[in-house]
Amino acid sequence: MKKYFLLFLLFISSFAFSQKDVQNEFKLAESYFREGEFEKATQIYKKLYNLTPFNTSYLNRLISCYQETNQFLTAENLLKKRIQQNANQVYLYVFLGYNYSKQQKEEQAKIQYEKAINSLDKNAAFGGTIGRIFKDYNLLDYAISAYEKAMIKNPNANYNFQIAQIYGEKGEYEKMFYAYINLIDKQDSYLNLVQRYASQYITDDSENETNVLFRKTLLRKSARNPKDVWNILLSWLFAQQKDYGKALIQEKALYQRNPSDLFAIFDLGKNAFENKSFDAAKNCFDFINDKSVFNEEKINANLYLTKIAIATNNVETENIFQALFKEFGTNSLTIKLQVEYADFLTFNKNKPQQAKQVLEKALTFTRSKFDQAAIKLKLGDVLVFQGNYNKALIYFSQIQTKLEDHELAQQARFKVAQTSYYKGDFTWAKAQLKVLKGSTTQLIANDAVDLFLKITDNEPVDSIPSGLKQLARAELLAYQNKNDEALSEIETLFTSNDFFENGLNPSEVIYDDALFFKAKLYIKLKRYDDAILSLAKIVAADNQGFLTDDVYFMMAEMYNNNLNNPEKAQEYYQKIIFEHPSSIYLVDARKRFRKLRGDDI
Repeated sequence: MKKYFLLFLLFISSFAFSQKDVQNEFKLAESYFREGEFEKATQIYKKLYNLTPFNTSYLNRLISCYQETNQFLTAENLLKKRIQQNANQVYLYVFLGYNYSKQQKEEQAKIQYEKAINSLDKNAAFGGTIGRIFKDYNLLDYAISAYEKAMIKNPNANYNFQIAQIYGEKGEYEKMFYAYINLIDKQDSYLNLVQRYASQYITDDSENETNVLFRKTLLRKSARNPKDVWNILLSWLFAQQKDYGKALIQEKALYQRNPSDLFAIFDLGKNAFENKSFDAAKNCFDFINDKSVFNEEKINANLYLTKIAIATNNVETENIFQALFKEFGTNSLTIKLQVEYADFLTFNKNKPQQAKQVLEKALTFTRSKFDQAAIKLKLGDVLVFQGNYNKALIYFSQIQTKLEDHELAQQARFKVAQTSYYKGDFTWAKAQLKVLKGSTTQLIANDAVDLFLKITDNEPVDSIPSGLKQLARAELLAYQNKNDEALSEIETLFTSNDFFENGLNPSEVIYDDALFFKAKLYIKLKRYDDAILSLAKIVAADNQGFLTDDVYFMMAEMYNNNLNNPEKAQEYYQKIIFEHPSSIYLVDARKRFRKLRGDDI
């Protein structure tokens, strides 16, 4: 028995060794092929092909080597011999046809290609292989024909994904979308895959050509064969375009058919809120509040309704909070509402002491370390607002320690950096921000990069004051709602002071940051003409241009919404459209410009 066992082990080890040799040989052949040493590659591929004559990768490479060295007859004879030996390997006709095509024998090539496609009448199972080989040879129309014929002969086959990708390569986007939609029509499970690939062509501009084609293709399909999945795709498309109201119409239609699921509408509302489409967001959360029978869903929806009330300066915000606490209570289920209320009390009502009491009471209801961290994070904000920086830093540090790598811990680290920046401790702030630049949360990473660059661009060199401490101090005062004091602080940067003999001038990097911050202060104080003047100075200075699109959009919005000057608003929206096509404001600028121009959007 031991003897047979040893023989078996020897057989296994020799087989593994031979497989390893084959892999090494193949890698060497591939290396020769990529470097254009086709004669060397030919010898290795020939050996590999002789070992495993049914490996199409070896055969394909060997034929390519023959073709690259003008040995077309050798390749032809090899392929004909293979076909003679096994007529079932119908994909070989494609190889043979391409061999003729390389010799400019297009008629003979066409005959072989048609043989390959016609063979699918008897054996549709080769449709995928034949279609792929045609595609590899960039014979895209033949590849489509092969895939389509295979699906006709075998209704269970689904090559619409491959067909869609080919149409995408050809730039025939309407046919591409039609193929993607047919893919889903056969099997709903392809929805996420189609969204992922279609998103490469869909933009956030509803009038973009591919957006229009996708929408029309969907609507035609929906009219002929109504399905829930078409509403899902339309909702997704409208959300990509930030047409949240239209997306909600689709989601409501879906809900009418399946009244048990409100998650999609909640996600849509969050998306709308984050993009400041407050009316659409409110409609989403009002719908949930009206339809849901679960307190937790209602509370989460109402949390966002309070956020919207705060963002839109609703005078009834206080009453909204009190009504919610009366309905749902002050308990562990409403902790997020209590945190939001504390934020409102601090930053909108200037009542930080009352906010602290709300948060300290909320701590007594916590059931998880995550709820506790969320409360402490807000407590830290309130303490910074009050000027109690050291205690705030203790709270932020506690969160980092208890929830290492969690998003709340990353937020806490950013708060440490921000508070250190306010205090003028730029070295410690930068140390925290360096860690956060690689944050898994994109918003935190972006904020970290912005603050890091502000510090590194403007911090004092060789102990020579740069004005950054004054800017940080002004930003802290604004954070504490001391806007007039913040304005006075920033104003000193532009007049004679200890740091600059004649005040700031346009050649200094901090000049733009200071002016931009000053403009934001003026907006808070509703001094829009003064804000426009500050922003105009940034454009005139034209230092690095990194704030230019922000400046143009801010000016356009003020002219549009506050100064009743649509002509000027159009001018600055148009600057973004034509001078800053990669700006994050492009889509909003285009939509507002078209609306002001009177287009029927």
